[in-house]
Amino acid sequence: MWSPEREAEAPAGGEPAGLLPPEWEEDEERMSFLFSAFKRSREVNSTDWDSKMGFWAPLVLSHSRRQGVVRLRLRDLQEAFQRKGSVPLGLATVLQDLCSRGELQRESDFMASVDSSWISWGVGVFLLKPLKWTLSNMLGDNKVPAEEVLVAVELLKEKAEEVYRLYQNSPLSSHPVVALSELSTLCANSCPDERTFYLVLLQLQKEKRVTVLEQNGEKIVKFARGPHAKVSPVNDVDVGVYQLMQSEQLLSRKVESLSQEAERCKEEARRACRAGKKQLALRSLKAKQRTEKRIEALHAKLDTVQGILDRIYASQTDQMVFNAYQAGVGALKLSMKDVTVEKAESLVDQIQELCDTQDEVSQTLAGGVTNGLDFDSEELEKELDILLQDTTKEPLDLPDNPHETFYTNSVPKPRISDAELEAELEKLSLSEGGLVPSSKSPKRQLAPTV
Repeated sequence: MWSPEREAEAPAGGEPAGLLPPEWEEDEERMSFLFSAFKRSREVNSTDWDSKMGFWAPLVLSHSRRQGVVRLRLRDLQEAFQRKGSVPLGLATVLQDLCSRGELQRESDFMASVDSSWISWGVGVFLLKPLKWTLSNMLGDNKVPAEEVLVAVELLKEKAEEVYRLYQNSPLSSHPVVALSELSTLCANSCPDERTFYLVLLQLQKEKRVTVLEQNGEKIVKFARGPHAKVSPVNDVDVGVYQLMQSEQLLSRKVESLSQEAERCKEEARRACRAGKKQLALRSLKAKQRTEKRIEALHAKLDTVQGILDRIYASQTDQMVFNAYQAGVGALKLSMKDVTVEKAESLVDQIQELCDTQDEVSQTLAGGVTNGLDFDSEELEKELDILLQDTTKEPLDLPDNPHETFYTNSVPKPRISDAELEAELEKLSLSEGGLVPSSKSPKRQLAPTV
């Protein structure tokens, strides 16, 4: 495991022990085999060859990734992987294999893969291809010289993407054209040295995401507008906007400098007053007023330049919106190409016809099978009315109850004679106050009392 003591024991520029495979410290026999040279050909012993290559190739790339570098040299790797005073003897073969697989590329070959008109401004930054390398290629010897610079292709692409995102998230992205010096300052933490920065720019140029132009002795970089867009050549509008931006920065610096000068004159006038030097104080105040007038004039110019830039940025936004609208209209036209009002009406009619057919089928199925018998609904209604009338004429069949008497609305026929009724009536008349019974009194039929 990693410890400060073990890291202290590692050579300068070497890989910390905690970042190396476990067998680095634990398996002497294995490490002796891995530090030995490769055979001249893989066919001699493919197992040993593949074992060594499977150990060193990923280790070389992971070392470069941890170091944050995209440029490799055989000498630097030998120093980084020293172990007990020994260096790996097969690293040159490993680098050759990585180059053959396209994971590494010679720096000079990478430059040649980019359009020469794009990199003409940066050729002076790189060293020419070593004479030894050129001669070895002519003689058919592909051994990697210790000083030859190789580029990790995937790491360079990742670094280029990082720089592009860094620019997109910075205030410099307000306009696609930016000074190379400003971009270099922005990428100082991502690109550890100038050569790496230029390699990243070359990769972005290779991907058609930036282009570089020299204007009045100063190099400017133009970025593509979107992450998947291709950069367009620098035109007069880009140059004009860049000059306005430079003028804005120049005026801002001048205003700041004059503001400091005005403050200095004010302090000199204050000190002169304290010292009793009235004339000196007046001269300082006059100088302060002249400086403030210059500041006001520069502010007016700065406001004009900033207003023009704001209008340019607004027009660029309007252009983007217009392009988006135009693309939307084109997509809508394409999607509605085969759709017409007549086709829509015909489709709706077909749907309605199908719905009607479905309703008829449902009604047919719900009616069931009649076994071939047709019934007249009017005759059925008359027969039903007759049945209802017969039902109302039938007496009610009520249950007998010996304990209760049920009364009906009709008075039953009396079972006593008329004489008995007359006698009963006389008794009632006498008991109610001496009424005299009359033989002419009408006879009444009363219901029997209970």
